[in-house]
Amino acid sequence: MGQQPNVLTPEQSPLHRFGYTLRELRKVRGMSLRELAAKSFMSHSKLQKWENASRPPKDRAEVELIDSLLRAGGVLVDLWERISPGVSARAAVSVSAPHVSETSIGLAAAASERAASDHEGIFVPARLRDGSVVFVALDRRDLLRGGVGIGAAAAFGASTPAVAESGVVQGLMQPPQMAAAYSGTPIEHFRQARRLLIDNDNLLGPRHTIAAVREHIEKIKSLRQGTKGADRHDLMELQTQYAEFASWLYQDMGDFGSAGFWLDRAFQWSHTVGDGDLTSYVMARKAQLAGEMRDRVDVVDLAEAAQRMARPRSRLAAVARTYESYGHALRGESSDSERAIDDVRNSLDRVSSDATPWGVWLNEQYLDVHRAQGLEVLGKHAQAAEVFARAIEALPAGYHRDRGVYLARAAVAHAGAGSPEEAAAVGLQALAVARDTGSGRIMRELVNLDKTLVPWQRQPEVAAFRESFDAVLAHES
Repeated sequence: MGQQPNVLTPEQSPLHRFGYTLRELRKVRGMSLRELAAKSFMSHSKLQKWENASRPPKDRAEVELIDSLLRAGGVLVDLWERISPGVSARAAVSVSAPHVSETSIGLAAAASERAASDHEGIFVPARLRDGSVVFVALDRRDLLRGGVGIGAAAAFGASTPAVAESGVVQGLMQPPQMAAAYSGTPIEHFRQARRLLIDNDNLLGPRHTIAAVREHIEKIKSLRQGTKGADRHDLMELQTQYAEFASWLYQDMGDFGSAGFWLDRAFQWSHTVGDGDLTSYVMARKAQLAGEMRDRVDVVDLAEAAQRMARPRSRLAAVARTYESYGHALRGESSDSERAIDDVRNSLDRVSSDATPWGVWLNEQYLDVHRAQGLEVLGKHAQAAEVFARAIEALPAGYHRDRGVYLARAAVAHAGAGSPEEAAAVGLQALAVARDTGSGRIMRELVNLDKTLVPWQRQPEVAAFRESFDAVLAHES
């Protein structure tokens, strides 16, 4: 006989309220605890302890994932924040997103009815009454129903269902269930799908891709149950690669909690695969994510760990050293940052022949971008803008979203260098890419640009940029 659930009194404590709401939501969705554990790649015992209020969740990303799977509309995350003081609450914006109350289960159920079929959360920049901009998490359809405006909806993929429902993405979201249905092998099918999804991501942005990637992880996991030997190993390797890709997509959307969650999964699964290069690459990606979050404590340590794990003098060691360079810049260590970049530049010819499939994009332009990032953080704005411009000019065709990221960072550098007109002009180009792709990384840079340009807000070029930027923001009630 299975363990009987605890009788919870929601009014007793925030922990009991969280456990009670989680259990009731799961029942409303008609899902067993083991089914929820399988879908979230979490242990049954951990979720059982959450439901029984015997142990609080410690990882926000895990709570966000469960909230998403149960279509709770952010209710579980809000309840978790009550258990975990110090976690900043979401800002209220002028949309119909639900807020936590004593009827949290009903609110979550109502929110899910309004959510789009893929119920992916969207991190949206919102203008507060004091003029500052913060990022808030909303459901896709809440953007449309809440009166945010066509600009904001378009910028974050909320008003373009035709793109998601047409072409390669929709087809890739429905892989055949049986191995016999594949023209080649299931493994090759998923490898090809991943390559196509990567291309799709750079052209259209992460929001049109993430649902397909999550679906493929589930399909690969199902296929693994009926395979043995080399095929089972290859499927596990693919599952790891998809998890790393999912992390990248969430990182680009600006959802760093989910990005970290999927990187942790990829790191764990890479050890199961036994692929040292893949494990080293995932560790390097952890360093990159820490740099994106401007975590001055972890980024250098993670990059150094990735270098220790990588084969000596390999491309992956050079990739990790590149991320270490930015970490030193965040710490204000200019000489160490430049030395790391120079080390990688001097190794490019040697590592170009490395047979690993990871980090093949490491080249002079990629190094220029990271050097420019470091220069900007160190306050060398004019030099950073010059290096960014050189890297953007050399970027190959097809890297649409990456071009937008570099343009946004170049605009910030121009503003820091005291060139507001140039900053506004480049910022408008970046904003156009942000509208196309829904990239949270671009929008975060443009938030910084908007703030930096305030002293020149009466200049026509700056006013034009800020007006266009404001049109894609949600606004506080």
